[in-house]
Amino acid sequence: MKVIICGAGQVGYGIAERLANEGNDVTVIDNSPQLVQAIRDQLDVRGFVGHGSQPDVLQSAGAEDADMIIAVTLYDEVNMVACQVAHSLFDVPTKVARIRAQNYLQSHYRDLFSREHMPIDVIISPEIEVGEMILRRIALPGANDVVRFADDEVAMIAIECLDDCPVVDTPLGQLSELFPDLSAVVVGIWRAGRLFVPHSSDAMMAGDLAYVIVRSDRVRRTLNIFGHEEPTASRILIGGGGNIGLYVASELEKRQTQARIKIVDNSRDRAIAVADELTRTVVLHGSILDQQILLEADIEHCDLMVALTNDDQVNILSSVMAKRLGAKSNMTLLNNTSYYEFTKTLGIDAHLNPRSVTISKILQHVRRGRIRGVHSVQNGAAEVIEAEALETSTMVGTPLRELDLPDGIRIGAVYRDKEIIMPNGDTVVKAKDRIVVFATSERVSQVEQMFRVSLEFF
Repeated sequence: MKVIICGAGQVGYGIAERLANEGNDVTVIDNSPQLVQAIRDQLDVRGFVGHGSQPDVLQSAGAEDADMIIAVTLYDEVNMVACQVAHSLFDVPTKVARIRAQNYLQSHYRDLFSREHMPIDVIISPEIEVGEMILRRIALPGANDVVRFADDEVAMIAIECLDDCPVVDTPLGQLSELFPDLSAVVVGIWRAGRLFVPHSSDAMMAGDLAYVIVRSDRVRRTLNIFGHEEPTASRILIGGGGNIGLYVASELEKRQTQARIKIVDNSRDRAIAVADELTRTVVLHGSILDQQILLEADIEHCDLMVALTNDDQVNILSSVMAKRLGAKSNMTLLNNTSYYEFTKTLGIDAHLNPRSVTISKILQHVRRGRIRGVHSVQNGAAEVIEAEALETSTMVGTPLRELDLPDGIRIGAVYRDKEIIMPNGDTVVKAKDRIVVFATSERVSQVEQMFRVSLEFF
């Protein structure tokens, strides 16, 4: 696949790295010579200095025979115009744009991005995507990651196995015998910096992060079985009143009517604007690193502190301070992946990777075959994929135990006629079933192949 990426920032770099590693033909455009040179030096991609919305730059980058353009510059308008030019002049089939300003995304303006006006096939709003991830984590304390598939009927949750976890040292094959109502499949384990797909004879160990595919109505039961019975936070402090902080607070007001929410923002004008948007949230003006402000926000009685400023170091320090001052738990937004390995040492309970969220959304449209959803885990070490099985798929009509799936691929759930089937060796996939699969990065292309449309289909 030939892909043009406009924007060589963190998100653009992450997408380029992933696509180039998978053998795609990738070209990156950015108006910063330093960023373009860095991406040329470090990745197997072409780089052009210029504005991605300008026709001559797109032409030089090979837009005439590109399969996809992904516009993720810092400016919404540049991203939108890049997609428009790619469509009008070069007939690029798939156009993806990152759009941050919520004004463009209001429901009564939805027609703006139709093919007749400004043709964008996929719109990514990082603030909403990250905000929804935070809300899922707040609603399910004890889960390190939560993503839903199959019309929200199936969930993938990441659960840390603590020292007192009841299911450690138990072979996975015995879990269904011990807990007949579990309706969950352990599809991946992150252990000591390595991700692998376990066999039924493997057992989880204390310190593992287990990736589990489960029926949505069994998520809390599964967390309890793993020893996580943390109560839902009712007193929440949000550090940073930017787009993400405002979105989280406004949604919490709608969804958790009993939650007491406070926001601290360093900008007086922004604090006033946020206060005007919200009804029940207390908004304080000041630095989230100011101990006096934290005490004024009643941090010692806080169930959860969520650090959402634009500065990773401020987020880390404020989270540590909040915990020391009495907050029961914290959650931290971190863009720099090099900080992740230190979070536990510093006392950070959960961290969020906004780049991973954006990349996952884009991969859903890069993957070949009938792919309905993609979620990247552990910085690209594996993916959870929801795909539709076609008549010609090699999976259809054969019991799973006879498919001889390679190591690194595990089927977590089958969604058929609005019913969830937790798979076993006797399960037979039918055409039009939606399958939720966990695959390590080196096996993703094989998963794509399993769900691709073959010539026999036509």
